[in-house]
Amino acid sequence: MEHNELRGRVAAANRQIASAGLVELSFGNVSGVDRAAGLFAIKPSGVACSELVPDQVVLVSLDDGRVVEGELRPSSDTPTHLHLYRSFDEIGGVVHTHSPFATSWAQARRPIPCFGTTHADHFHGEVPVTRPLRADEVGGDYEMSTGEVIAETFLGNGLDPLHHPGVLVASHGPFTWGADPDEAVMNAVAVEVIARMAYQTLGISGDASPIEPFLLDRHFQRKHGPNAYYGQSVPPGT
Repeated sequence: MEHNELRGRVAAANRQIASAGLVELSFGNVSGVDRAAGLFAIKPSGVACSELVPDQVVLVSLDDGRVVEGELRPSSDTPTHLHLYRSFDEIGGVVHTHSPFATSWAQARRPIPCFGTTHADHFHGEVPVTRPLRADEVGGDYEMSTGEVIAETFLGNGLDPLHHPGVLVASHGPFTWGADPDEAVMNAVAVEVIARMAYQTLGISGDASPIEPFLLDRHFQRKHGPNAYYGQSVPPGT
């Protein structure tokens, strides 16, 4: 992938999270990786997502996190993105937002229960939440520790990052990912939608029960399983 193409896709994805109402001002970022080139592209720090253009996007080394190309400082969350790319080989894009409903669950330090099929279409179970960061983690390499606690949550609980394409960082907010920046944005939208629905569900019935496992499996597998049949199959070259 040409770096200009990657920068263009990442800039467009950042504008998309702004237009979707997931970020205010500069409170969010999207990155995309080119593993063959050993780098990823990410929004610069403090630049509004809605105004981002390709030339502002910063290229960062997957090897050591140094800036490879770009005149602006990369997002302060760059070490978190770096650790996620290193930990989850399958992902090609990462999104971080402070979207209101998902962030509210993160601030409550609660996973988002799977109450229905809308949730099950995107996550094979609850949206997990990390443990709170310790004082030494916050006082040290804070953003790298954020990535580490996300990876710890998945590895420690045997979670597949493709079956759970996002997480709530306790007291912070959501991170999502996907095969590319566009899919990561789609999953960020989905997390905010299901966070709002779960909140409203508990407002209607405080003792609402999670979805039955067989219904959860059916909805997740029909979109993401080996015999998935949701959507359209597009022949190669069309």
